[in-house]
Amino acid sequence: MAVPEIQIFGLDGIPEVREGDDLISIITSALKTSELDLRDEDVLVITQKIVSKAEGRLVDLATIEPSAIAQTFADAWDKDARQVEVVLRESARIVRMDRGVMITETHHGFICANAGVDASNVPETGQVCLLPVDSDASARRIRAGLQEALGVAPAIIICDSFGRPWRRGITNIAIGVAGMDLFADYRGQVDSGGHEMRVTIMAVADELASAAELVHGKIDGRPVAVIRGYPYTKGDSRATDIVLEREKDMFP
Repeated sequence: MAVPEIQIFGLDGIPEVREGDDLISIITSALKTSELDLRDEDVLVITQKIVSKAEGRLVDLATIEPSAIAQTFADAWDKDARQVEVVLRESARIVRMDRGVMITETHHGFICANAGVDASNVPETGQVCLLPVDSDASARRIRAGLQEALGVAPAIIICDSFGRPWRRGITNIAIGVAGMDLFADYRGQVDSGGHEMRVTIMAVADELASAAELVHGKIDGRPVAVIRGYPYTKGDSRATDIVLEREKDMFP
């Protein structure tokens, strides 16, 4: 269904998030600063980084002893062996290690660069940030907290930036979801040419996550966005439902 208008609001006034910080209080304060209310039909898109920071998913590289494989790869490609070791520990499977690039499958099932381990936008030098242990559970907690604090329960998307095969650049995708169906399923509907659609399923959670990045920005200190006007279907999907089953993967 075509939507004539969608609004995306970036929330201002969000400070540097640290372990143990109350994201619900931070978000409600930012809503006031931005002079914006929150509604049940909204979608709140939150960057993974602030969720991970609040949950203490930071690693001090000084505490890491690299394995032989991490040291060998790091030496060959001028990498930090300690960070390579963290990537290996966060990986359930190595998809490819070549030309200084590590593509891995995380313990969640996501295929991405470096198992989501990232040193950008981390307050302390020598630290790296990991993905949340369970991004879907994080999204559910945030939604429940907003329901308690504000009396509304918008859909929640936790997003992260992933690369894309065969295309340059990165785009945001949903790695955690609460309160919405991930997909818009057009199968069985008839297109404008009179043809029945048999395989068309739109990954709307990913599309909303990507749209929100346009107001998040990478260096603008605006890690939360409110999307208004998209008529999402409520549901209890998990972001891992987007992951293609390995037996259907043509490029394992």
